[in-house]
Amino acid sequence: MAEALILEFDGIGRADYDAVNGHLGIDPDTGQGDWPAGLLFHAGGAKPDGWVVFEVWETRAAQERFMSDRLGPALPAAGINGPPARVQWLDSTAFHDGHSG
Repeated sequence: MAEALILEFDGIGRADYDAVNGHLGIDPDTGQGDWPAGLLFHAGGAKPDGWVVFEVWETRAAQERFMSDRLGPALPAAGINGPPARVQWLDSTAFHDGHSG
């Protein structure tokens, strides 16, 4: 069963988000790049004085591998120091990407 995750960051914006994705080799606008194994869906957007990322993963373990191997190092490389303001796993009962039957 898919696992949904919300990450909220205070004090960052689109330029910071783009910088992190640049370090990851991912282009969310085109969908091109080195997307992590196990990621089913990703969206990012502005909130007042910050940024929110919503993701759906095959498993929490897949996200944890991505965090330790790639995202963890990419955040400080892009100038984002400290943990997200919010990390919340959602009780996800179903996921459909809208592209398959």
